[in-house]
Amino acid sequence: MFFESIAHAMGQAPAAGGQPGGPLMTFMPLILMFVIFYFLLIRPQQKKAKQHREMLAGIKKGDKVLTSGGIYGRVLEVDGDVLTVDIGRDIKIDVNRNFVSNLADRAPKDTGKK
Repeated sequence: MFFESIAHAMGQAPAAGGQPGGPLMTFMPLILMFVIFYFLLIRPQQKKAKQHREMLAGIKKGDKVLTSGGIYGRVLEVDGDVLTVDIGRDIKIDVNRNFVSNLADRAPKDTGKK
């Protein structure tokens, strides 16, 4: 008798569809969050990565570059993915193209001190 009164107080069971609005309304917040993440995080990151790939592909002899290790230099020779970079005082190093982080506006000045 006690359980019957509790069941009666809970009301009728929901219809076969479950919640009002159906399954689409259940997933709507999740879909909305994905759209927001796409336009605020994923899309700008993909755009920046594409620009970086284009910059790496366009490196040519004479360009001033900044490596991911923080070394400024001027490209002397391009051989596939290997760049020969002059970093000053007649020091030349080979750098993989993928480790160039940016094209630099300035190269280091050779002070002539040894």
